[in-house]
Amino acid sequence: MDLERYEKILSEYPKFRLKQANKHLYDKLIDDWSNSTVLPEELKQRLDRECPIKIFADTLISKKKDTLKAQIILNDGLLVETVLMKHQDGRNTICVSSQVGCPLKCAFCATGLIGFKRNLTSWEIVMQVLFFARVLRKGSERVSNVVFMGMGEPFLNYDSVIQAIRALNDKEGFGLGARNFSISTAGVIEGIKKLSRENLQVNLAMSLNASCDKARTKLMPVNEMHPLKQLMKTVSEYTETTGRQVMIEYIMLKGVNDSQKDAENLADLVKGLLCIVNLISLNPIGTFKPSPKRTVKAFKETLRKKGIKATERHSFGSDIKSACGQLAGSAVGDNS
Repeated sequence: MDLERYEKILSEYPKFRLKQANKHLYDKLIDDWSNSTVLPEELKQRLDRECPIKIFADTLISKKKDTLKAQIILNDGLLVETVLMKHQDGRNTICVSSQVGCPLKCAFCATGLIGFKRNLTSWEIVMQVLFFARVLRKGSERVSNVVFMGMGEPFLNYDSVIQAIRALNDKEGFGLGARNFSISTAGVIEGIKKLSRENLQVNLAMSLNASCDKARTKLMPVNEMHPLKQLMKTVSEYTETTGRQVMIEYIMLKGVNDSQKDAENLADLVKGLLCIVNLISLNPIGTFKPSPKRTVKAFKETLRKKGIKATERHSFGSDIKSACGQLAGSAVGDNS
């Protein structure tokens, strides 16, 4: 399906037909246009030919039953992974992908290690949310949040990401509030600048993982193009323009970036910035190992003593390779 083609087709009909189609697609969550009870038969058949809404996927569920991973089969045979995280407080968060694979090659990320296949279309992003919305509806539940923290760098597929968010945010569509979306970037400066100019109150997260250029470039080659001084200046300008707090994501790597000196340097780097630091436990990749819990606790306490707000992220679904940094099966055709 193509969202632009979908809207173009409906533009040929009375305006109320688009509202009816959106109601069935985004609210009633039908998976076949033939299930619409109000659209005329001719229109249903045309939509079924040109804008089919069936979603084909293999799913995995974690042992704790709090995480589902879907490997969605795209029209060209590639697979893309998306994850549903069910929180204890009743929230349901969908972690979506923006690319098949990723070109940034972050050393601690399985997605980056398998390379880049292609960008996703806006519809291929939207359907990740609709897939799990349909699953949740069976239990009378709804999607609470959407986070762009899956496969790929969202700001390298900026237009499709924003178009998908606007479609899902549309009150006459899916109707999810803008503040319920979060975009995580590895630090693509132009994307951060563009987002600051959008009339969208979405949340921005920035994957930092080191407090000096040498260490960050080793972990994240994107730092060569977007060094820390320039990046932090851009993030600061973003917070001043939008008035919105930024989440600084920091993956804890044993013996690499988790010392007390690292904590002090990080605190100095983000001091004065409207932000919260989110410490993330590494899901083992290659030779990297996660920092011990006591190290993470000490790191967090150092940040707090220096006046920096800090939290720890709860990990979901590592047993089905759906946790942070583990999504890679889609690019290698692993349907197991």
